[in-house]
Amino acid sequence: MLRWLAFSVAFLILGTGTAGYLWYQHLNSNLRKGERSAGNSGAKKATPNAEGQTPLNILLIGSDSRNSKENLKLGGARDSVGATPLADVQMLLHVSADRKNASVVSIPRDTRVDIPACENPDTHEKYPASNGIINESLRGGPGCTLDTWEQLTKVYIDHWMMVDFAGVVAMADAVGGAEVCVKQDVYDLPKPKVPGGSYLRMKAGRHKIKGEQALKWLRTRHAFESDIGRSKAQHMYLNSVLRELKSQNAFTDTGKLMNLAETATKSLQVSQEIGTVKKLFDLGMQLKNLPLDKMNMLTMPRIPDPEDPDAHVLPKPGAADRLWAMLREDQSLDPKDRAKAKKKAAAGPEAGAPASIGITVVNGTGADGRAPTEGRAAAVRDLLKDKGFTEADTTSDPGSALTTEVTYPHSAGAQGKSDALSVAKALSLPTSAVKETPSGAGLTLTVGSDWRTGAEAPKTVDDDSDPLEGTESVNGAKTDDCMDVYWPYRTP
Repeated sequence: MLRWLAFSVAFLILGTGTAGYLWYQHLNSNLRKGERSAGNSGAKKATPNAEGQTPLNILLIGSDSRNSKENLKLGGARDSVGATPLADVQMLLHVSADRKNASVVSIPRDTRVDIPACENPDTHEKYPASNGIINESLRGGPGCTLDTWEQLTKVYIDHWMMVDFAGVVAMADAVGGAEVCVKQDVYDLPKPKVPGGSYLRMKAGRHKIKGEQALKWLRTRHAFESDIGRSKAQHMYLNSVLRELKSQNAFTDTGKLMNLAETATKSLQVSQEIGTVKKLFDLGMQLKNLPLDKMNMLTMPRIPDPEDPDAHVLPKPGAADRLWAMLREDQSLDPKDRAKAKKKAAAGPEAGAPASIGITVVNGTGADGRAPTEGRAAAVRDLLKDKGFTEADTTSDPGSALTTEVTYPHSAGAQGKSDALSVAKALSLPTSAVKETPSGAGLTLTVGSDWRTGAEAPKTVDDDSDPLEGTESVNGAKTDDCMDVYWPYRTP
């Protein structure tokens, strides 16, 4: 939608002069916007890569608000009118710093997490910090949902975008439809002891859906067995929309362009930083060349919540942590990219002898907001000396790292990376702890908040393991995905 908005605004303003400018101002007035953050996360923006580029993270939120005639008609549940909306769909779009690959990670709405203290920007009602279901985070506005994600993942999120039921229908119509597939005939209607349902009714096979039918598909939960199945169906739909956008030659149709731009600006609520058509245009330009085969969508690894195993889930220890680390470190989730990176690392030059490697140790244990552990840099320096890195030294300059990392400057090239990997191996740190920086000092070990005490580095998921194994994953170029229908919702 951003790509279409970008092209339509550029085309029409250039082609129609003053009239185009007035229309541009009209589009700006359509946009609803709010603060990026509620101010309670503390996540830090990623360090630029060697080319000075940073990743882009956008939180996509689907609201279940019934507080308008249109949304009540589409969503039902009249008793929800006037209630604080829930964020029933939450996805993080991560675009790599070089804009060559992207991933979308969904967190199921029934995930129990820590929600920070927030104040609702509309009602000014204050909510204390709590441990609850993640969809409740919208009580403090989209900025509170963003803070909840940042607190959980430690990934800095640049922007949020939110859409409600009516917005989904309008955008689905504007796109012109997207193809989905079910393996069996389906009718998602209420069942005894299982109230609610999307009322999606569809024959087995492939179908192009839009409007209210698209909304029903995106809301279907029981017929796809769970909220996890619903996430997979949503990913299938989004991938189909992306393919549809790429296949259409809409940019020569002025009427369609105007309709698309009008729909996008009316349907989306966005964070303040992207709250003008110009800023959305710039954002669309960054996303326009992403290849579909480098777009991977998945659902967070999870386990049943011991407090309510039938209804709620928790992030899976280890696997979810490793996934968040991959996003923070801007690692591609594409299996082929990961295999290439591993092969490239193995092909580097041999590391120098430990006694020949100069390394500066920095105390970065205060990154989590607590006071730094006193003397930590010196303690880890001594560990390195015991392992033969006799040139290791400390600096009084403070550092900051949530997880311990070994960095080397871009100018050091492949040799710098090999030396950094040697240091990481000596301390039993994962290879993902090794990072390249654009410039600056030489080889540096920053002791993170995860290693405040002890002589052994914190245990992590095996670097060769796949945190995505066992979770649902859909690649943007895959066209043959088809949803299984849970047997009680199959129709004869």
